[in-house]
Amino acid sequence: MWDYVKLVVLGVVALFGAIAANYAHDLAYQVNALVVMLAAGVTFLWTIRTMGEPRTVNANEYMDGVVRAGVIATSFWGVVGFLVGVVIAFQLAFPALNLGNVTEGVLNFGRLRPLHTSAVIFAFGGNALIMSAFYIVQRTCATRLWGGNLAWFVFWGWQVMIVLAATSYVLGGTQGKEYAETVWYIDWWIAIVWVAFLFVFMGTLIKRKEPHIYVANWFLLSMILTVAMLHIGNNLQIPVSIWGSLSVPLFSGVQDAMVQWWYGHNAVGFFLTAGFLGMMYYFVPKQAERPVYSYKLSIIHFWALIFLYIWAGPHHLHYTALPDWAATLGMVFSVMLWMPSWGGMINGLMTLSGAWDKLRTDPIIRMMVVSIGFYGMSTFEGPMMSIKAVNSLSHYTDWTIGHVHSGALGWNGMITFGALYFLTPRLWNRDGLYSLRLVSWHFWLATIGIVLYASAMWVTGIMEGLMWREVDANGFLVNAFADTVAAKYPMYVVRGLGGVMFLAGSLIMVYNLWMTVRAQPEKAGAGAAVPAE
Repeated sequence: MWDYVKLVVLGVVALFGAIAANYAHDLAYQVNALVVMLAAGVTFLWTIRTMGEPRTVNANEYMDGVVRAGVIATSFWGVVGFLVGVVIAFQLAFPALNLGNVTEGVLNFGRLRPLHTSAVIFAFGGNALIMSAFYIVQRTCATRLWGGNLAWFVFWGWQVMIVLAATSYVLGGTQGKEYAETVWYIDWWIAIVWVAFLFVFMGTLIKRKEPHIYVANWFLLSMILTVAMLHIGNNLQIPVSIWGSLSVPLFSGVQDAMVQWWYGHNAVGFFLTAGFLGMMYYFVPKQAERPVYSYKLSIIHFWALIFLYIWAGPHHLHYTALPDWAATLGMVFSVMLWMPSWGGMINGLMTLSGAWDKLRTDPIIRMMVVSIGFYGMSTFEGPMMSIKAVNSLSHYTDWTIGHVHSGALGWNGMITFGALYFLTPRLWNRDGLYSLRLVSWHFWLATIGIVLYASAMWVTGIMEGLMWREVDANGFLVNAFADTVAAKYPMYVVRGLGGVMFLAGSLIMVYNLWMTVRAQPEKAGAGAAVPAE
């Protein structure tokens, strides 16, 4: 019966996609409609093909197929996102690389920059979080994922969202909001998929066999719940037409800015911090084969972090039309965030107590430890940059770009790489990774690449801020904006080279993971599903 309902729904969706493509008011909407039609059509045919086949599901076995798909998707979108990042880095250093004019060029910086941001945060990072959440919640709850194939809906629904967003960006469909640039119908789809993600995760927690809920699940659940609230709140808009991408935002002016940075900073705080801390609290102890240093500290870390982070967004709006008290409130909460953040960093690092010798022999642990170090550095630098006196120098400069990327590449990237190296042999029942030497190459390329990138942006950002505020004896500005652009050229080249090194490391990782699956011998008894106990 369910198959027939699914066929009807898929048929209606495919038909609507065809009609929408015909009546589309803009190219981005038309291409997105065709993508929806194609995705629904392929799923329709797959459903017909598999109808009637016997389906035996052992509720006592873990659902690892969707996690394996997540490993593949995370690796793929990571390479895509890093590649686009390298391209736009060199476009800033060498403007001739911008192809086409500003309004119509599909491959210019203005179109590729949001593509890069969404690819690394929501495609690479999002798949890493979904993959890790599905793996961690099963193992720590000793039960199979709730909802049957709903987990597969979450996975494939997220991939459809990524394709829709990517095609929309390069064709000019965007809201122009930082971290929230997708158009209205994609926002609706994100909400549907994300709520399904919440149902799978919550359902698994509710039917758990282990009475205790491990702290990694606390962080992951807070991430899922808060991101749903943030996404819906920041994307309240009224479509101009059902046949086009344009929409009218519910908020405008300073209210829109306030809501945007309530969303934007907490996308960092919950999507890129709380979720990845859930990964840290599971994968670091597992790889180190040591218990968490202090479980009590992890609980304090959790509650302090989620309470304080939600208030920090206004620090992005110093010296703007936002009331001074609101910006100051954001600054105060940002400074207070330093303490729980470093509590988590200390907890992660001290988990290696009694196992520090592994840093010499295990490049995966080395990668995880460096990620925690970057987490600590970024969560000190962020509160410092929120202070008004520092912000007056750093705001709108490349210092902010250096800060963002030291956190994104160093913290999010490195902990995800460590998780991928941890998961691949276990999910495919292999004796171990294909080559630990290649992991070491990846580690050093990524680490040096991040240092080059962040250092170049720190130098150019501070130089930029000082040049903008330099005045002569008469109080006139000494430097034109073009002077700062010219002065930044060497650092932009260094930034691009750092990105190349980081990309090269990720390609080495993909090769290593591929060869692990293809060339490594299987463990004894491989092929049997892992029991959920």
